[in-house]
Amino acid sequence: MTPFVRPRPVDRPALRLIGFHHAGGSSTAYYPMGRAIPDDWELLLLDLPGRAKRYHEPPMEHIDDVVDLALADVEPWLDVPVALFGHSYGAIVATEVARKLCDTGRPPLWTGVSGRVSPGYRTQRRLSELDDLGLLQQIRAMGGLPEQLDEVPEFVARFTRLTRADLRSVESYRPPADRTPLSCPLTVFCGTDDLWAPPAAMSGWSAESVHEVRRRVFPGGHFYFLGSSFAGFTRELVAEIEAAAAPVMVNG
Repeated sequence: MTPFVRPRPVDRPALRLIGFHHAGGSSTAYYPMGRAIPDDWELLLLDLPGRAKRYHEPPMEHIDDVVDLALADVEPWLDVPVALFGHSYGAIVATEVARKLCDTGRPPLWTGVSGRVSPGYRTQRRLSELDDLGLLQQIRAMGGLPEQLDEVPEFVARFTRLTRADLRSVESYRPPADRTPLSCPLTVFCGTDDLWAPPAAMSGWSAESVHEVRRRVFPGGHFYFLGSSFAGFTRELVAEIEAAAAPVMVNG
């Protein structure tokens, strides 16, 4: 059984867009993208252990293990060009999966990262060390708390355990300084009012690709693209992928 959710399967897609969810999240976060991408693109949404199709698997607390698993999940789908996108925690997973693909001569067509400061940027704030109440308050302030979660205590307990494991994974992320830049185009997305990934802290991403790194800034906080903004954001994301694909198609 595939770990991916496929909102709209396409038999012979021109491209596969693969989404990596945020800490504590799941594939459902990106489900609306399926209504705004081109008809000949397929959307693949990965669920990491501890949620959805992998509900009974324990969540992972080490980023290397997460990336290795995600890479193994992605590899069977590389028969057509792929684009990778991740938000927050998912941005790191997308970046490191892209790096491994680039290093083995199978670069994605494009990689997009959102709501996450650059890998070399250091912050002293560690959400994983907060108690459950403090953690939930921070997530609620960012707009990332599922609706009506508070009404089911067992869901609250599971959500905090899962989120804490994801946060431990990403907070321990320490990429080597001499790592190879991505050989694929990279676009950085962020919200104007995101206190966790402010636009001013995103410039470090420019060192992560051999290409000019594009940056797109949208109004809003950490989850700036959710709700009524999702369709418009997806159209802009598609435009970034198409801009990256154009030189490949001309040269190909």
